[in-house]
Formats: sequence, C-alpha cells, structure tokens
Amino acid sequence: MHEISTLGHARSIPPLLAGFTRKAVAWVEHALDLTKIMSTPQKLAHITTFGCQMNKADSERMAGSLQKLGYGWTDDPEQANLIIYNTCSIRDGAEHKVYSHLGRQAKRKHKDPTLTLVLAGCVAQQEGESLMRRIPELDLVMGPQYANRLEELLERVADGEQVVATEQIEIPEDITKPRRDSDISAWVNIIYGCNERCTYCIVPYTRGIEQSRQPEAILQEIQELGKQGYVEVTLLGQNIDAYGRDIDTNLSQLLRLIHDVPGIQRIRFATSHPRYFTEELIRTCAELPKICEHFHIPFQSGDNQILSRMARGYSHQRYREMIAKIRQYVPDASVTADAIVGFPGETEEQFQNTLQLMEDLIFDLVNTAAYSPRPGTPAAIWEGQLDEDTKSDRLQRINRVVTDSAFKASQRYLGRTEEILVEADNPKNPDQVVGRTRTNRLVFTDGDIHQLRGKFIAVLITEARAFSLTGKSV
Repeated sequence: MHEISTLGHARSIPPLLAGFTRKAVAWVEHALDLTKIMSTPQKLAHITTFGCQMNKADSERMAGSLQKLGYGWTDDPEQANLIIYNTCSIRDGAEHKVYSHLGRQAKRKHKDPTLTLVLAGCVAQQEGESLMRRIPELDLVMGPQYANRLEELLERVADGEQVVATEQIEIPEDITKPRRDSDISAWVNIIYGCNERCTYCIVPYTRGIEQSRQPEAILQEIQELGKQGYVEVTLLGQNIDAYGRDIDTNLSQLLRLIHDVPGIQRIRFATSHPRYFTEELIRTCAELPKICEHFHIPFQSGDNQILSRMARGYSHQRYREMIAKIRQYVPDASVTADAIVGFPGETEEQFQNTLQLMEDLIFDLVNTAAYSPRPGTPAAIWEGQLDEDTKSDRLQRINRVVTDSAFKASQRYLGRTEEILVEADNPKNPDQVVGRTRTNRLVFTDGDIHQLRGKFIAVLITEARAFSLTGKSV
C-alpha cells in the first residue's frame, strides 16, 4: 500500500501496479485523493438567531458567506467548529439568553481551542470591546453592519487576531448569496438602520443611520429569487416607510418597480412607522394585486402624553385615522401592531387609553412587551420607573385584550374560502399541513406536505381561533 500512496509523486509506475493501464493508474490516484478528502474532518457551523426578521435575514447572509468558505451545517452547537450567536438587545431578557449560551461554549473552548466563537448583532454593537474583557474566549465581535463582511473578518481571526468590528460604516451593496432557511419565501433587505430617536429604543445606536439600497439592486435580487422558484418575498427595514428618502425615491415607487417580477406571487413588507405611513402607500397596496393585505404598524401606546415622551411623532388620533384609511382602501386588511406597557411615568389612566385603542380598532395581533430600560437611551435614566409587579400586571391585562381582539378578528374568516401558501406540516398532526393567508393568518388543513409544500391551495375555513384557523381544502 505504501507503494500506491506514492503514485502522485513517482515518475514511473511502481512494481505493484505493473501491467495496469494508464487509465487504471489514474483511477487509483483519484480514489486516493477522495480518501484524503473524506478523512479530513468537515468544518461545521452553527448559527443561533435571536430577535427580529432583520436578524434572521442577517443570519442568512452570514450563512451564505460560511457556505462559500466550505462550512457544512449542524443544528447541534456542540458539534460545530464555528458558532455564531446573532443577537438582539431590544430587551434585557434577550441579552441574558445570549450570555447563558456563550457561557457554555466558552467552557467548551477551554477543552477545544480550535472552536471559533462569534458574537454578532445588536448586543455585539452595543457592548463592543467590553465583551472581549467579559468573555475573553470570543474570537470575533461584530455589529449588524458587518453581516456581509464576515468572510474578511474570519480571515483576520484565522491569522490569530481577536477582532472587534463595531465602527459605523457605510454598508456596501450586498453581494453575498444568502443561505436561505426557506425555498418558498425569502427576506429581502431594502433599507438598513434607523434615523428615529424613540426614547426607549436602542436600535438606532446598534444598527446605525438609515441607508436605502438602490432600487435596481433590489429588483435584480428579487428577479433572481423568482428564477430560483421562490413565490413570496418580504421586504425588510427597521423603518421601511422611510425607504428611499436618502436616494430620492419611496416605497410606493419600489413596490411598482418589483411588482411584475415573474414567479413572485406575493409581496409583503415590514415594519412600518405611523409617522411615514402615507395615503399614497395605502393606495399603491390596494392597486397592486401581488401586495398582501397585511400591515404591521406599531402604535406602542394609546395615550398622547406617553407617545410624546416616547418621541413617536404622532397622536393616537392620527394613528386611528390611518387605520381607518387602510380599511377604506383595503376593507379586509389584517392590521397587526406592537405595544409597550409600563413606560416610565405611565399612569393607570394612560394604560387604560392603550386598552381603549385596542378595543376600538380590533387588531388581528399585537406583540406586547413590558418596558425594559436599555443602556444609552434617554428613558432608561428618567424618574418614574415602574416596578416590575406593576409592569407584569399590565402586561397580563393587555395580553387578555390581545387575545379577545384577535378572536373577534378571526371570526370574519368563518365560512370563507381562503387561498393559503403551504409551508410545512402540522407537527401535532401528520395528516395536516399549515400555511398562511394573504392576510398572514395561520391555517391548518388536511393534506400531504410532500405534495403540497410551496403550492397555493384553496381552503374552506371551518374553525376560527384567536391566532389560527382550520379548514378543509377544496
């Protein structure tokens, strides 16, 4: 066997292979090369994503870079050679989860120094170099603006550096090819950062100033998705209605530009800001058939004094008028929102104004949270911070209103036939599949996932719960 292993270096055929044809010798050489490749341990990567859709999209881009570098994938971080925690700092609970995960892997790195540990996202941007002092096992700390520069940062790590990449930079046009979690629906970033200065929010400090992508680049990405078989795209931005104000265009014009891309049958966008949500945008959505009838527009509070202290830039009356305008142009639209309870100084009466807004407008869903002081934000050091018991009580009370409102909104679907895009099977019932309506309602129905995944089917709705529907395929 030793004689064979020298084939690649010998000028003449070894005695053991005498009589073999040159083609046979070449085949043996090829087999030996494959053996070497297969005996080399594969590099495996694992990414855990915390937080919003923007973080999920960033993780897909980082995964694309790792795939280009030759990494395989594992769902088990204990099997990975490289681990990325893509973090969210919008609430302190999310941070605590991150540190818990990191602690386990830091201990593992003492046993396996070849493990590469990366902390990405908003916690990384917020804490910067202090993370290296707190967790010296980290190899790379990188803010969200560096998601498409992972490859060059890892090259520096490979050269022995501990890298902190949190400087504010202009984000170059994203040329990475994301490793997308779905082959049906795709995220598409259209604007990065946020110029708002809501007094409770850390996002502008972690994601930087607004930067719109060029319409032509967005169109090209969506055209490629259509060719690859994707049927739905969701345009993403921290403040998506602000798209284009730095490059002399707007979201309505972009929607008209991308609307007719072949293959793409549904277009969504998130997240909207009431200050910039215009009647022109509502009309555009009503006129373009591929735009889904779903609007996610956080109101945060139903009290004008609290909204002013939050620096939101609108009143509850303005918000109500906007929702009325949506329902005028798009009568069956689903409207979802975000709300914060327990903001510094919030009185019981002001909290009741929030509940009243919700009861009046009947949202399809409201994501709720108790106020969480974030370092560096104005509201974090204000007087009038509410105790945790009060915030917890208000959170429970508002969540009951959320459920009641969602249940009322669901009743309009009973007896209707809805088109759903089938995404997965029901993990609790293998004879059912699950998909979403154009209004983003979750629907369970009978069917075989192997035959229906990625297809549009009609479902007669027979049961309406607060947050999901059940029906029969027709």
